[in-house]
Amino acid sequence: MSATLFKKVDYSLAKLIHDIEQGEIGLPDIQRPFVWEATKVRDLFDSMYKGFPVGYLLFWSKDTLSEDFWNIALVNNLESSAGRTPVLFAYYAALNLLDAKVLFSKMKVSELLDPALKTKKSATERHHLFPKGYLHKLGITEVRDTNQIANYALVEWDDNIGISDKSPSEYFPLYAQRFTPEELAQMMEWHALPEGWDRMGYTEFLTERRKLISRVIRKGFEKLFGQGVGA
Repeated sequence: MSATLFKKVDYSLAKLIHDIEQGEIGLPDIQRPFVWEATKVRDLFDSMYKGFPVGYLLFWSKDTLSEDFWNIALVNNLESSAGRTPVLFAYYAALNLLDAKVLFSKMKVSELLDPALKTKKSATERHHLFPKGYLHKLGITEVRDTNQIANYALVEWDDNIGISDKSPSEYFPLYAQRFTPEELAQMMEWHALPEGWDRMGYTEFLTERRKLISRVIRKGFEKLFGQGVGA
C-alpha cells in the first residue's frame, strides 16, 4: 500500500523562518540545482526575512522521516514507472549530495546533470538496466513494467548505445572490468545494484533494488541533515 509522502502544511512566516534557522526544514536538492540556482535560493530566503509573499514552497521535514518511511513508504513509492516522480528526483539529488559518479563512468553525476556543462560533456541518458528489448524476449512488454524506476540508471550516451539490448549477465561483467574491486563496490552502492543483480530474475531485481535506492536516498538526507535521520 502506498503511503503519502507529501502533505500541505500552513506555516506562519515567523515559524517558517525559525524552523529554517534551526535546521528543522530545508529546501530539498530536488529543487536545487535542478531548478534553483544558488543565488535564487539566497534571494528566496532574503525575501522571506523581509516579509515578502512567497506563495507555496516544497520543504523536507526531517521529523517525518521515520524508519517506516525509509523501509516501507519510500520503497512502496519507488514501485512506479512515472518518469518525473519526486522519489526519482530525490534519488538523483542524493547521488549529487554523495558526490557519486555516473554508472560505468569516471564523471560525477553532478557534472553530467549540470546544464552549464552539458554542451562540454558526453550526454547523459537514463539506461534500462534490464534493456527493453531483452525484457520483450522474456515476454515482459508492458511499459509500466519495463519502465519501472528501479530499472533505470544514469549512464553516458556512448555506454547506453554499447549496451543496446544485451542481457545484464552479458554486458555487466564487461563493464565491471573497467574498475578496481573497490571502485566497483562503491559504484554498486551508489547505483543501488544488489550483489549478483545481473543474474537475478527481473521481479526479484526490482524488489531488491528499490530497498537499496531507499538506502541511498537516506544517506543523502543524512549528509544534508546529519546522521540519525529517522532513527
